[in-house]
Amino acid sequence: MNENSHPLHIKPIKALTFGEALFDIIKGSAHLGGAPLNLAAHLAKLGAKPAVITAVGRDQLGKKLLSQAEAMGIDISYILIDKKRPTGTVTVELQAEGIPVFKINKGVAWDEITPDEKEFEALSKEEWEVFCFGTLAQRSEENRKTLQRLFSEIKAKYFFYDVNLRTENYKKEWILSSLKHTTILKLNEEEASIISSFLSSTAGTCKPFTSYKAFCHLITENYPEISVICISRGPRGAAVYHKGVYEEVGTTPVEVADTVGAGDAFSAGFLYTYLSGYGVSKAASIACILGTYVASKSGAVPEYSKELMEELKAQGLNLSLIKI
Repeated sequence: MNENSHPLHIKPIKALTFGEALFDIIKGSAHLGGAPLNLAAHLAKLGAKPAVITAVGRDQLGKKLLSQAEAMGIDISYILIDKKRPTGTVTVELQAEGIPVFKINKGVAWDEITPDEKEFEALSKEEWEVFCFGTLAQRSEENRKTLQRLFSEIKAKYFFYDVNLRTENYKKEWILSSLKHTTILKLNEEEASIISSFLSSTAGTCKPFTSYKAFCHLITENYPEISVICISRGPRGAAVYHKGVYEEVGTTPVEVADTVGAGDAFSAGFLYTYLSGYGVSKAASIACILGTYVASKSGAVPEYSKELMEELKAQGLNLSLIKI
């Protein structure tokens, strides 16, 4: 199938995401957030059928999160209710160019995502197109144990790792362990530098490397199960690597409101397009369109405008499964 062909959807893409679900407090206002939830929300907007494995508190924010997630078209069957811990919140301060600084509260519900045996059994019976996970939720030992079990029991065609590092909330061993279970890797430029440093066994965490192409070679040499690498590059677009071929895709600059959720929209656009049967170059182009759109709006999951939908259709994306 070439880049310009039009794949035919037979049924919605089933995606399962794992990790944090919370509210971002931006300028005093609460916005639904957490990368796994944002990713699921954007996939639902495109016509996929996403579910989320996470936990919320038995509180008003938890009720609000469940209600909003369900209204967005997310399957909330695997969202656990924690009787002891509160629903997660993150204070977001916006710096120049809408770059967010996160203060992530600890001891919250999503720090203990522990499905019971009945829930694990139900999950193991499902078949997913893709299982998506990140790094932040791995800050708790309970979640790391849950994730390892999910890796062995989940039936998924692809395993998508969005590195998504947050200061003081990651360790080298969590990242390297995650890469072992990855088939599609998504990260940004800073994360590529950090991981390159880890793999090259150099001192420090941000040593320069020769090129993104060399980095992709390094990743696939160490982790041959990784078939696709996508590096988001902000206003410079994206770089993709697949079957030994490295490409760079440009994007149209926008006036940034804030970049909260832009990376998750990027991931959703890439996954939806790639899993619909298009090549990685087309998938990266769609990802850039969605990512820059969200960066131009406030909040992680803004409403999609008519103009955006028309642009996606003009790119050849099949949006026939979207519920109007």
